[in-house]
Amino acid sequence: MNLVVDACVWSLSLRRRHRAVLSIDQQRVFDALQAAVQDGRVAIIGAIRQEVLSGIRDKKQFSKTQQALSPFLDEEILPSDYIDAARLFNSCQDHGVQCGSVDMLICAVAARRVFDILTCDQALLRCIEVLRAAKLVPRGNSPPYQM
Repeated sequence: MNLVVDACVWSLSLRRRHRAVLSIDQQRVFDALQAAVQDGRVAIIGAIRQEVLSGIRDKKQFSKTQQALSPFLDEEILPSDYIDAARLFNSCQDHGVQCGSVDMLICAVAARRVFDILTCDQALLRCIEVLRAAKLVPRGNSPPYQM
């Protein structure tokens, strides 16, 4: 199954190349990303690409990161994805869980495309848990990866 890779995973992968400095949980996420890249199962949306690149002030590092992400084409975002993201956001709020708008857009695109989400963001993981319990996003072959 394809994976929408969240910004935190890209940051982990692109900024920490040496496995020795990664925790066991971080190594697991890193390995999942590498396997997905090798299998051609990586998906990204423009908002994630922007989030990864935002804040990189060093022009060389920005260019290097941009180049590393360039093989991965942005998944198309449909107007209905924004409506679905708002519905998912409202559902999470109804369950007392605060979620970011980009996180809900990730969930909406992943749900429409029937993709899993690879993240180590605890807030997004809580949102996914609520949405899966409410059967608003499909259960993939594997749970989202946690740290």
